[in-house]
Amino acid sequence: MEEALSFVRAFEVWIYLILGLGGIFYIWKFFLAWQELRVAAFGLERESAQARLNQATVMLVFIIIVAIVVFVLVTFVSPSMPGANPLPTATLNPLATKTTTLQPEETITIVEQSPSPPTITITAGETACIPGQIMISSPKDGDIVSGVVEVVGTANIPNFGFYKLEMKRPDETIWATIQAGNQIRNNEKLGDWDTRLLTPAVYQLGLVIVDNEAKSSQPCVVQVSVTTPPPETPNP
Repeated sequence: MEEALSFVRAFEVWIYLILGLGGIFYIWKFFLAWQELRVAAFGLERESAQARLNQATVMLVFIIIVAIVVFVLVTFVSPSMPGANPLPTATLNPLATKTTTLQPEETITIVEQSPSPPTITITAGETACIPGQIMISSPKDGDIVSGVVEVVGTANIPNFGFYKLEMKRPDETIWATIQAGNQIRNNEKLGDWDTRLLTPAVYQLGLVIVDNEAKSSQPCVVQVSVTTPPPETPNP
């Protein structure tokens, strides 16, 4: 299923072009058959013209249904299936501007200023945030979050296709998709992250942008601590 979605997204334009040409052809056949049916004087001629008219009608309906299915798959189904848009692991997004990269052995340590401050470490090379193009501005590295978290950021690259929010633990390799969107965002709400069912721990939140050629960026990553929300105080 994911391979089929990848194929449809990669050749979306060609599929629509072929369907359009097929639609024009069968509209022409429909018109000719209809004209023949109007002027047919004998039973055999009318039956033959009616058969061609029915065939053209069936093919036109089929082409319309295929076009609708392709639109639904590309617009709604593909963004919700991360496997249909695999992330590159060794190369940077070719649309990204040049940024300064840390050496593999270097780490950044962010300490949350609180009575019991957790220490959060991000390994160099895990994140590919680019200001003005791909960035998570809230929550920030080292934040302590709970409940439903509003994720704010920027998703705006040349040839923008769609973006998706993903999450995982630092020791995991597979990202889980949280939400997706097909509208450009400039320091705006990207989606909501419901942490209420997560085990309290350190998590990584990633933003990935896929362009209109189905090429995915490396994730822009922030690392936060998820805690259990305090119990609600009943109203007196």
